[in-house]
Amino acid sequence: MNIRFYNARILNKNFEIQEGELHVKGKRISYIGPPKSKEDLLWESWDREIDAKRNLLIPGFKNAHTHSAMTFLRSYADDLPLLDWLNQQVFPMEAKLVPEDIYHLSKLAILEYLSSGITANFDMYFCPEEIARASVDCGFRTVMVSPLNDFTSNPQEMEENYLKLNRYHPLISYVLGFHAEYTTGRERLEAVARLAEKYKAPVFTHNSETLSEVQQCIERNGTTPTAYLDSLGIFNYGGGGYHCVYMSDEDLEIFKKRGLFAVTNPGSNTKLASGIAPIGRMLEMGIPLAIGTDGPASNNCLDMFREMFLVTGLAKLREKDASAVPAEDVLKMAVSGGAHAMGLTDCDCLAEGKMADLVMIDLHRPNMQPENHLVKNLVYSGSKENVKLTMVDGEILYENGQFFVGEDAEEIYARANEIIGKYR
Repeated sequence: MNIRFYNARILNKNFEIQEGELHVKGKRISYIGPPKSKEDLLWESWDREIDAKRNLLIPGFKNAHTHSAMTFLRSYADDLPLLDWLNQQVFPMEAKLVPEDIYHLSKLAILEYLSSGITANFDMYFCPEEIARASVDCGFRTVMVSPLNDFTSNPQEMEENYLKLNRYHPLISYVLGFHAEYTTGRERLEAVARLAEKYKAPVFTHNSETLSEVQQCIERNGTTPTAYLDSLGIFNYGGGGYHCVYMSDEDLEIFKKRGLFAVTNPGSNTKLASGIAPIGRMLEMGIPLAIGTDGPASNNCLDMFREMFLVTGLAKLREKDASAVPAEDVLKMAVSGGAHAMGLTDCDCLAEGKMADLVMIDLHRPNMQPENHLVKNLVYSGSKENVKLTMVDGEILYENGQFFVGEDAEEIYARANEIIGKYR
């Protein structure tokens, strides 16, 4: 579609706010600049012209770590320690899922992503073709990462998915990875390293989420998860870790040296009492950072506004310094940092030629007033209520509380409830 946004404020590629117009031609941004005159527009043809009413256009948020289909376990097993939650509640229920369930449950997550201004997610879950099918059917952008472990998948299957799903659809990509060091034996980890070498590819995994995870890895291998995995050659071509809460000085130096992304998940880490990641230290060291919600069973909310506030709020608490991790840096983590972690370099900012993955923020709400500093408003007082429109790949998928994903939202809700009803 060809869409003209006018009378807009735009967060540009320099993360500065400018006033004017943004034009979308097909799937890409074709113009960002001052208002066009009537004469300039005479030769233009638009499917829609949207008066932004001085609302703010920003790049879409990138949810850089999640498990979308776990929507069926939202509020099912809460207030438990991490390993009890995983082993006694989550894993037994997940074992009952069939591929068709994952298709419908992923759609439910996509609705929540859209209403939170999220235009792409980095999804680790089973049955990746069902996740891909759900995303394409909704028009949503998804990067998948392998959940390889000793129990449910193998390196050959991961390689097959890597080759197949990176050619599946322009909205879909697939990254090498594995669940975690503590669920994946050395033989399979060495196979991951060989695949990374073969394809010169990055690798992502859960990393140092809890203190017990790190201590047990040291007991098994004589070193931390980060150092152990690096010694196997897994990170020779980059990648990163999810959570990264308990990081030694050596771990941080490895992340800096390898250019590894630390994807922080403060909502999940708070709810599961895992701890607070050293985001301030990582930021000072120049370690690339991104933000993810984690899954809807451990968070339980797929809301980037809440995550942004927690990133900066918890960092200030950890450092006992109210100036730590400022709002501007957090917003960059949520949009461009996530895009770079996910390999979506065409979606990292609003600029001519970039993909049209964007969000309109409603500034005509009390929590956005007064307009002393719009970026700080987004991070410190913003919420889902401010998401007026979400566009992915040049298509408006959410606008003024309505979804345009090819299926009625109530039908998606009903299927999710049917699925959990079968397995309770």
